[in-house]
Amino acid sequence: MLPTEHRLRRREDFATAVRRGRRAGRPLLVVHLCSGVTDPHAPGEVVSPTRAGFVVSKAIGSAVVRNKVKRRLRHLMRDRLTLFPPGSLVVVRALPGSGDADHAQLAEDLDAALQRLLRGGAR
Repeated sequence: MLPTEHRLRRREDFATAVRRGRRAGRPLLVVHLCSGVTDPHAPGEVVSPTRAGFVVSKAIGSAVVRNKVKRRLRHLMRDRLTLFPPGSLVVVRALPGSGDADHAQLAEDLDAALQRLLRGGAR
């Protein structure tokens, strides 16, 4: 499970990551990264911890399949949060093929997208 302080929950934060951040796409998912954002909702903190959010639409499949994809992505991101600078916002948007993909395929696509973003080779 992703710790509470690392969860992206507010609509404004999702919008900030998608609009102001860089994007890297793969066949199963798209990752948006916005680095160095201060959290206006956290009193007293200068830079908030890295926070991640997930977008899994009905195009993925039934509620059971969508929840399975979200659980897998949360588990994968939990181990990768240390890769980002503090205050980063990460949004992972699952694409329709992710419902049929297994854990290893999701991990491979996530790692490739994150590697591209952290190298600076995305939009």
